[in-house]
Amino acid sequence: MTLITPSILSCNLARLQDEVDTIESYADWLQVDVMDGHFVPNLSFGAPVLRHLKTKLPLDIHLMVENPEDRIEDFLSLKVKNITFHAEVTDTEERSALVAAIRDGGATAGIAMNPETPIDAIAKTIEDVDLVLMMSVHPGFGGQEFMVNVLEKVRAIREHYPNLMIQMDGGIDDRTAKKCIEAGANNLVSGSFIFSAPDRAEAIASLRSP
Repeated sequence: MTLITPSILSCNLARLQDEVDTIESYADWLQVDVMDGHFVPNLSFGAPVLRHLKTKLPLDIHLMVENPEDRIEDFLSLKVKNITFHAEVTDTEERSALVAAIRDGGATAGIAMNPETPIDAIAKTIEDVDLVLMMSVHPGFGGQEFMVNVLEKVRAIREHYPNLMIQMDGGIDDRTAKKCIEAGANNLVSGSFIFSAPDRAEAIASLRSP
């Protein structure tokens, strides 16, 4: 089964609760992109915003930040489903500590890779995490074009880790979703495609069965 994870980065933030309500019955997870203005150019949500959001969807926190260890506790206090940090800002020892802290707090742990990051960069970590997030755009901005070359990395990971959750994020729409699923991804993050659709239930269904 392919999980569909809308990203609230593409919501109308002035109507965040209303926006989430429109996809509540159709999505599987809800992704929150946390940006610090350093690892990526933009700033976005912190934990305080989520304290006022009502949803039954499991919250998936994507930490696009330089110091993920400084953010984890705030999100764990919200009983989130998953917290993902980036390979580019951590070494093997730091990752082990982060995974332990996340799991001790009751969440699953993921590691994210930018499009240019080689699989070798997470070779010593991949068996310790619950999820690998493959970025198919450069992180930090919504609405970018899907980078087809990352599919080779997805295929390689799936070949060696048949039971791993592989999440893809960036440029996911009804055209690219099929390519992602065929390559081995089983969790698709989509923001602009879903939240710009006149029928969001139909948009989500088209990702699940492209």
